[in-house]
This record gives sequence, structure tokens and C-alpha cells, in this order.
Amino acid sequence: MGIQFASSAFVPVVLGFFGLGTGYLIYGPQELFGRPVRSAAVDRANGVWGIWLPGFCQFVTGVYLFAALTWFGSLRDPVLYMAALAFSAYGIHWFALGWNRYQGNDVRPTGYMSVPFTIISVLGVVVFFSAGAWPVGLLFSGLTAVYVSEFFASFRIGAKSPESAGPGERALGFFHVVTGLWLMYLTFSTVLDTALHYTLPKG
Repeated sequence: MGIQFASSAFVPVVLGFFGLGTGYLIYGPQELFGRPVRSAAVDRANGVWGIWLPGFCQFVTGVYLFAALTWFGSLRDPVLYMAALAFSAYGIHWFALGWNRYQGNDVRPTGYMSVPFTIISVLGVVVFFSAGAWPVGLLFSGLTAVYVSEFFASFRIGAKSPESAGPGERALGFFHVVTGLWLMYLTFSTVLDTALHYTLPKG
């Protein structure tokens, strides 16, 4: 039997929001605008950011949520079970994304990865909209668009040449930027609501 702690109002989702949003706002502009131009040095830098910000921040958040829900009882909202799954899975997959970018590995397997992550994103849409948490449901709608775009970007569907960015990569960049900005809003609103008792729609 796990140790029982008092219920906590301090859900650590802001760390996951901020980490993923930062990653999206690093990767997105490059995919959308082609700046900075990709090179081995730029890919290594993006790989490091991908591992530590969206990767580590989300993984820590997911593990914390699972532990608080299943072992310690300090969080009891069942909807957070979906958040724990998502943060853990997205964090681990960003470890792989960042490492592959750092190493300059083939991106085509990422296209196959996008299929199950589209499914988990749609699951998040269903759970959070059904629970009335529309700001997070909207986030998962953006994530769904990211992973659908990732499929086309990874296989370079519609690209005119191996060097040119295809429509899939441009769409991926667009949804990275838009979803990244929404993640920054969720970070901002959730901290203000928790710390200063604002009443903004939050995560």
C-alpha cells in the first residue's frame, strides 16, 4: 500500500506546458520560415533543446502525475490520468526526436511514430472536452494537427526536391508555432490562477 499524502492544489502541468511550448517555438519557425537554414550545427543545437525542454520537462511532469495519482494520493482528479499518460509519452518521444535531430538520423521512421501519437492526441481531445476542460482540449486539437502534419513532413509528401521544404513541413511549422503560443498562454494563465487567484481559462 502506498504512502498517503494530503490532497494538493498544485498540479505541476505548467512545467510540461512550458517545456513543450518552448520546443515548439524553437522548431516551428525554422520549419515554417526556413530560418536558420538547417545544417549539422543547427541540428545539433535543436537536438539538445528538444531533449531537455519538451523532453525532460514533460517526462518529469508525467512521472510526477502518475506517482501522485497512483502511489501518494495527493492528486485525485481522474482526468489527470490522461495528462499523466500524455506528458510521459510525449516527453519520452521528444528524447528520441531530439537525439535523432542531434545525430542527423533518417526522419522517415518519425512518420510512422506520428500515427500512434495522432491517436493519443485524439484521445486527449475526447477526454478533456468531455470533462469541460476546453483550454486543454484545444491544446490536444493542436497536437493532433501537429502529428498529422508530421506524417506528411517526415515522408516529404508533396516536396519538389530532397532539399526543399514541402507543404507538410510548412504545415508542421505552422501548427508548432500556433500550438506553442497556446502552450505559453496556458503556462501564463495557470500560474496566475494558482499563484494570484486569477480566473483565466487555464490548463
